[in-house]
Amino acid sequence: MKRTVEGKIYNTETATCIGRREYGNGRSDFHYEDTSLYVTKKGTFFLAGEGGALSRWAKSTGNGSRCGEGLEVIGKYDALEFCESNGFPIEDYEKFFELVEG
Repeated sequence: MKRTVEGKIYNTETATCIGRREYGNGRSDFHYEDTSLYVTKKGTFFLAGEGGALSRWAKSTGNGSRCGEGLEVIGKYDALEFCESNGFPIEDYEKFFELVEG
């Protein structure tokens, strides 16, 4: 997927995929979502994916919603939260963040 956001190009083919989250009961499920976290070569994080009519990727039809796909630029804190809340192995994302031992 390749999109522009505020005049900048984001491309899932050239960015590094940190991890993927998929849930729901298949594409016919209104809550189905398939979202991946990416980081660009310049260190910008973004989410890209697709989902059902009640997912983050839903598209408005005026009087309802339908399935859709999209791309969303997010901050570093939100990217880390996405990794942690989705149970990604720390080895997959620790090099992108300044983590300290507790």
